[in-house]
Amino acid sequence: MKWDPEEIKLKNFAIIGNFPYNISSQILFHILRYNQYIPECIGMFQEEVAKRITSHKGKKTYGILSVLVQTFYNVKYLFTVKKKVFFPVPNVQSAVISLKRKKETYCNKNMLFECVKVAFNQRRKKLKNSLQLFNHIPNFHKMPFLNKRAEELSVKEFIQLTKEIEI
Repeated sequence: MKWDPEEIKLKNFAIIGNFPYNISSQILFHILRYNQYIPECIGMFQEEVAKRITSHKGKKTYGILSVLVQTFYNVKYLFTVKKKVFFPVPNVQSAVISLKRKKETYCNKNMLFECVKVAFNQRRKKLKNSLQLFNHIPNFHKMPFLNKRAEELSVKEFIQLTKEIEI
């Protein structure tokens, strides 16, 4: 998947489509990378991926994709598409979701990506252990949320944590 909005000189464009299920996560990460050019996306995804994107803290499906997409976009699960409407009938259900870009996120995108990735790579550990990469930061051990696990933090709390790490 190689496309660069800066190279093709597009200022804003919407993405609408039926995303190939085997690379849908990579497509979403690419959309996040260039979110300043993409105010809206409506797409059909494998239902499992759609549920992960729209999931909230405390749920088993909540993870890296949930936090990152919801940081930059307002996410809405629109509807499920049953297997039987396709021919040949696939093995998985599909779902259509919409992403509408938020005005501002107020944190460093690269730092947020790193923080969320590190936190969820050891999702059962408390953040004070999984985020040891950042323990050189002054007052690291006084930061809020360190006694929680990644899956217990909301998107807003991840943004706040990222801001604390940035300082």
